[in-house]
Amino acid sequence: MAVPFRKVSKTRKRMRRSHNALTANGTTKCNNCGEMIRPHRACPKCGFYKGKEVVSKDAE
Repeated sequence: MAVPFRKVSKTRKRMRRSHNALTANGTTKCNNCGEMIRPHRACPKCGFYKGKEVVSKDAE
């Protein structure tokens, strides 16, 4: 069975795993209500996209 000849150092192990870090999703502000939303998507709170209502939200 193959066994590593030398121990992998902490630095080398951490450098290899440096690409596994999670990044936060980019968000933009809705022009209509100010809610933080993902770009290029209709606002789930008010239903507006690029200044136009694309999803109708009924008043509760």
